[in-house]
Amino acid sequence: MANKFCKISTGDEARIELHDALRLTGAEISINALPAGASVPFVHAHKENEEIYGILEGEGRAEIDGETVPLKAGDWLRISPAAKRRFFAADTCAIRYICIQVKENSLGAYTASDAVIG
Repeated sequence: MANKFCKISTGDEARIELHDALRLTGAEISINALPAGASVPFVHAHKENEEIYGILEGEGRAEIDGETVPLKAGDWLRISPAAKRRFFAADTCAIRYICIQVKENSLGAYTASDAVIG
């Protein structure tokens, strides 16, 4: 019988990808940290996957298709696949965020419509 759940604990790594660690089959999730003044070293986009970012701690900004979006703890941001993006920590403090990557338009049911009670 296959395992019905998988649990891990994370530390203070600069980046951890949970796809393999949790044996995810429908999403990629990463936890990321940038020290003050640092940035992701590349601009990227995706072919099919949208990304959802949740800012857990700190402040920074995202540059998305040339637009600057300020970010702070508690902010959530969804970015479509084709948008070119890059993330930066503020000069004065670090930023820690979660990134959830899923195939755009793939959600068929959610919460109550997907739940089986009992």
